[in-house]
Amino acid sequence: MSAHVINGKELVGAYRAEIKQQVERLAERGVKPGLAVVIVGDDPASHVYVRNKNRACEEAGIHSEVYKLAEETTEGELLALIGKLNADQAIHGILVQSPLPKHIDEERIVEAIAVEKDVDCFHPVNVGNLMIGKPGPAPCTPAGVIEILKKVGVEIAGKHAVVIGRSNIVGKPMGILLLRENATVTVCHSRTKDLAAITSQADILVAAIGKPKVIKREHVKPGAVVIDVGVNRLDTGKLSGDVDFDDVVDAASVITPVPGVVGPMTITILLRNTLEAAERAAGVSVSS
Repeated sequence: MSAHVINGKELVGAYRAEIKQQVERLAERGVKPGLAVVIVGDDPASHVYVRNKNRACEEAGIHSEVYKLAEETTEGELLALIGKLNADQAIHGILVQSPLPKHIDEERIVEAIAVEKDVDCFHPVNVGNLMIGKPGPAPCTPAGVIEILKKVGVEIAGKHAVVIGRSNIVGKPMGILLLRENATVTVCHSRTKDLAAITSQADILVAAIGKPKVIKREHVKPGAVVIDVGVNRLDTGKLSGDVDFDDVVDAASVITPVPGVVGPMTITILLRNTLEAAERAAGVSVSS
């Protein structure tokens, strides 16, 4: 029997409608959430992501500002812009699009963003809060995966979840968020021996390694829930996930196609994080 293929348009559309209603309720209290997105250079993929984020903000009623800076922008100039946005009371979230040009220290830029406006949850303080379970934003992609699982009715507590990948952006925080949902978590990576032996034990399998179609049927336990975070461009120009969808779809019980689910949900969590940052700044709550 083929897996239930998650309908990203339906799932994300319903969630964004909820967020839009919450934004409207906050606006009734005189607060409009604001997000500033900064992009440096001409990376084509980054510009696509920024356009998608800006469009999503507009649809949700969130004030959006996009700063497009030249490749030769200095680190000092970027830091000065971040300082200005930190002080702007109309901006509740700041996102600096990665990757940055090589002459700019990305770590220094992340740490310059005010903790309360770090809607990507990359600042060391927010990462630490995430680790110990304190309130605050969660990284958009891992938090989006949790939201997908919940909204399609997957029970997480007590399940064995395997995360493939240990990046600071997805793999590590994904493991933490699954632990917070009371899953038993295993993290696999490039040094893991006999990957299939481990992943085939997973009730929930999250692939986030950035290599096209490496996860095959042999890696998947029959009936497992498979979440594909990877987005890879093939030589044909088409996009592919880390999971070989055609090979796995008949083994899994639930699966996400690529593209169309995790990417749009990631942007949706960015909207949620911005909304919640605005709530905290105003000392009110409309999303609980």
